[in-house]
Amino acid sequence: MMTTIVLALSSGEVVAIVAGGVVLVIVIAVISMYNRLVKLRQFCKESWSDTDTELQRRHDLIPNLVSTVKGYATHETKVLEEVTRLRVQAIAGKDEAPQNRAAVEDQLGAAATGLIATFESYPDLKANANFLKLQQELGETETRIARARRFYNSNVREFLTGVTTFPSSVIAGVGGFDPTEFEYFKADETSRDAIDVDLDS
Repeated sequence: MMTTIVLALSSGEVVAIVAGGVVLVIVIAVISMYNRLVKLRQFCKESWSDTDTELQRRHDLIPNLVSTVKGYATHETKVLEEVTRLRVQAIAGKDEAPQNRAAVEDQLGAAATGLIATFESYPDLKANANFLKLQQELGETETRIARARRFYNSNVREFLTGVTTFPSSVIAGVGGFDPTEFEYFKADETSRDAIDVDLDS
């Protein structure tokens, strides 16, 4: 019966049906690529929000840590001032793009870790329950920041692949998806160096 229907159609009608089918497949593919790019953009925004939440948690922990250790070693003011300065700088840049925040956030993380290392040599402080709790929370926060950063960077990689590879790059250009919209949150070379903590001061 199918053969009879096909034979009943003129060659022009067959061409029109095939052309209509091809157009329909192209339209579906375009819509699918566009929707994928929208999802990838949303994943980047959500994962950056998660990273930002963990960075904020670090910002909130540091004043408690500083105030806890302050009374134990007044001659370590340089270390305390450096951590405080970097925290203020990190908070001031809160609305900047991830790649602009990375350097100061890395320095802050290293300084906070250095602060812990410096004050671990004080027996009275090591016995302080509040200090131990803050030390543990800071360690957990640093782990969560690293995990959130990796997840964000993974989403950025997927987004960049989507907007720069053909044929989705054509859809990205027409749809207003900019490859510079999201950039990796990575450490710069200056922030890779460990913070110098002078225990002899």
